Amino acid sequence: MKYGAFGFMDEHLSENSSLFDENLSHISKELKRSREDFISEHFAKYTSPQFPPVWKTLEVVSFGTLSKLFENFSDKHVKKAIAREFNLPQHIYLESWIKSIAVLRNCIAHHSRIWNRKFPLKPQLPLRLNGMWVDCSTMGRAKLYAQLCCLAYLQNHIHPENDFKQQLKLLLKAHPNVDVAAMGFPAGWENEPLWK
Repeated sequence: MKYGAFGFMDEHLSENSSLFDENLSHISKELKRSREDFISEHFAKYTSPQFPPVWKTLEVVSFGTLSKLFENFSDKHVKKAIAREFNLPQHIYLESWIKSIAVLRNCIAHHSRIWNRKFPLKPQLPLRLNGMWVDCSTMGRAKLYAQLCCLAYLQNHIHPENDFKQQLKLLLKAHPNVDVAAMGFPAGWENEPLWK
C-alpha cells in the first residue's frame, strides 16, 4: 500500500542489491512459467513495466521467493506493520518463520524426510505472544515441532476456525508408533495453550 503497485521493483527499497536482482530473476521465471489467464492477459495488453502490478505478481511467485522479498525489504516500519497483521510483535519473528516454513514446504514438496530432521533454518521463537502460545524456553528450534507451532499460531490468527491442530492430532493418533519426541515434541505438548 505504501509503495504502490510496483514497489517490489524499486531497488532503493531493498537491503541487498544482489538479492534484489536474484529476486527479480526468480519472479521473471515464475511469471513465464505461469499458466494463469490473468498473467497471459496482462502481458497481451501491457508491455511496460517489465512485471505486472504486485497484486498480480505475488499471486504466482513461490513461497520461497515471497519470503526472500520480505527479507530484503528495507522499510522496517512497514515490515513491523505486516508482522503485527499476523499478531507478531516484530518483523524478525515473521521473517524467520516464513523462511523456515519455506524450507519445510520445499522438503515436503520434494518428498524429503521431515521426521527426526534437523532443519537448517530455525524460527526465532518469542517467549510470549499476544495469542495462545507455547513454552519455548527449552524447545529445540531445529526440529519440526517448532515450525508446527509457528504454523498453528499463524493459522489461528489468519483463520481462527481452522482445523490444523485437530488434523495434526488425528494424524499422530493414527500413527502411535511414530516417536514424536524425535520431531521435537515435548512431553505434554498437547496441553500447551496453543494446542488446546
